[in-house]
Amino acid sequence: MIAFVSGPVAALAPDTAVVEVGGVGMAVQCTPGTLARLKVGQPARLATSLVVREDSLTLYGFADDDERQTFELLQTASGVGPRLAQAMLAVHSPDALRRAFAAGDEKALTAVPGIGKKGAQKLLLELKDRLGAAVGSASVAAAVSAPAAGWRDQLHAALVGLGYASREADEAVAAVAPQAEAVVVDGGTPQVGQLLRAALQTLNRAR
Repeated sequence: MIAFVSGPVAALAPDTAVVEVGGVGMAVQCTPGTLARLKVGQPARLATSLVVREDSLTLYGFADDDERQTFELLQTASGVGPRLAQAMLAVHSPDALRRAFAAGDEKALTAVPGIGKKGAQKLLLELKDRLGAAVGSASVAAAVSAPAAGWRDQLHAALVGLGYASREADEAVAAVAPQAEAVVVDGGTPQVGQLLRAALQTLNRAR
């Protein structure tokens, strides 16, 4: 198993980071929040989980070991593959997921693209006792800040990566723009994780 990769970031795409390890470029699938904290040419260390399929080997990357362990635990539920597990971590931090399962919060789960009401109920039954109690750590995704001029592109790419149409992503970005611009006016930088959650809420209300 490849437990982590460490090295300079060679390239970034909407859902992938390429990390140079010993002269080899390792393509790592990451959540938008994790990608937002990486910069091309800068060193990075990502906890990883290798998913082996008959026709592919896919490396998933995470900000820390807690995210990776949560990713792997989520997949112990029937019907949850790596893409859905990663989508859950794109929307919620590990602690937020633990709180959601402990409280039986269907609404938190249905905020994840690909999870409906029945699916949320099934997941709550299967995973309630597997994730453990919240440990109080802040979400890395929520703490990641994007350059003032770049948050729109990052957020749009994140929404498209989660399966929304480009038009829907445009509307969601526009809906959360005042929130992001208020942060900029106050001298801060927009946080991709928080904006993604807000954008998903607007999309869910529009359904």
